[in-house]
Amino acid sequence: MLHLKKGFLFFVSLMVLLGLIAGCSSSKDASSEEKDGKVTLRLVESITSPSRTKLLKEMLAKFEDENPTIKVELISPPLKSADEKITQMLVAKEDVDVLEVREQTVKNFSNNKFIEDLSPYTSKWENWDTLTETIKHGATAVDNKPYYIPYGVYEKTLFYRKDWFEAAGLEVPKTWDDLVKAAIKLTDPSKNRYGYSFRGGAGSPDYIEFMTWSYLGKQIAPKDSYFTQDGKVMFDTPEAKQVLDTLVKLYKQASPPDSISWSYPEMVQGFTSGMTAMLIQDPEVIVTADEKMKKGTWATAPIPKGTPSGVAQQPAGTAGWGIGAFSKHKDEAWKLVSFLSSPEQNLYFAKENSLIPIHLSAGEDPYFKEGYFNSYIEMNAKPEEFLIADRPVEYKGYAEYRALAEKDIQALLLGKLSKEDALSKWTDFWKKEKENKK
Repeated sequence: MLHLKKGFLFFVSLMVLLGLIAGCSSSKDASSEEKDGKVTLRLVESITSPSRTKLLKEMLAKFEDENPTIKVELISPPLKSADEKITQMLVAKEDVDVLEVREQTVKNFSNNKFIEDLSPYTSKWENWDTLTETIKHGATAVDNKPYYIPYGVYEKTLFYRKDWFEAAGLEVPKTWDDLVKAAIKLTDPSKNRYGYSFRGGAGSPDYIEFMTWSYLGKQIAPKDSYFTQDGKVMFDTPEAKQVLDTLVKLYKQASPPDSISWSYPEMVQGFTSGMTAMLIQDPEVIVTADEKMKKGTWATAPIPKGTPSGVAQQPAGTAGWGIGAFSKHKDEAWKLVSFLSSPEQNLYFAKENSLIPIHLSAGEDPYFKEGYFNSYIEMNAKPEEFLIADRPVEYKGYAEYRALAEKDIQALLLGKLSKEDALSKWTDFWKKEKENKK
């Protein structure tokens, strides 16, 4: 008990110290502003990388040129600890004017009143109505209020070997049934060729998740995505059994044996190296594939639809720019957010970052309309066929479920766990989660 008390006292001392440091920093900033007449904004990014930080600096320099009375200080913590660093700054009530907010952090930030509701600004913003429905959905996912303006979307699409499909006389799959048939036909272990880049390792529950959503389609409860509209756990349905049948068949008949342990890097490498014919992944793969694969040998298409629902359904991962609740310069901060979120700047940022842009007008840009991004533009233009579902992050046990499901999926593929037992296990888990939430 004593070490817990000491730990608590250390935490309190740390928070006080951070507060004093923040106060000193704020005083220093204020005196500096008084001298040169400029407002200094602090922007903290989260998904950091050398290339992206360089790009942001370039865009911020342009903003400063257009707004000579505003200076922007960019803070770029290491990627692994960035969210933790941002949280520490917010807890200490530091002068954070603009910060990167993600779907994983927006609920926590808003609940703790760390970020501003941007409604007073977006209600007057001329570009709000030009945002895609997916972006508006992401921006207002919490409390139906825009706590941040996303700068792009992370959605999955189908990457496929165009040359292999043409040689085999196959059409691009439109449903999961089509995909399985094509994958099996394109598999030839003697040539080290397989039809599909399977994900059996870290992150495998993502595929169970969006496949089950797709098979159930509009039966899924819009605001409670692991349950159907009649209150059943989504794993307690015939469609969920179909999903596991499909996945096991895909792995055993059309995927490399080693893919039982593949996660993101391996499945992408499997596709770009010429081992697999199909891959379902996020848009950043476009840059990697473009660098490593011969032009004309690959293409993208919308993700497969479920059977018999006739729709596809997946989460739209978003990240973007919000305003810190403790900012002393909220109007100037909005000026920066609206600059970064403008059609011109966002289009540039999206191209350089391999992201799906946020404005409807981007669909007319040749880079997105005619290139590898066309499948994403097509999906966003058909919201009745390609639905968006929100992950159940409001349930405390969601992370625990994902860890449990990862182990169960491997056991399932190895024949150590039956499909029925896996579904029963997940159903019981989510029934308890529902009860605990009441």
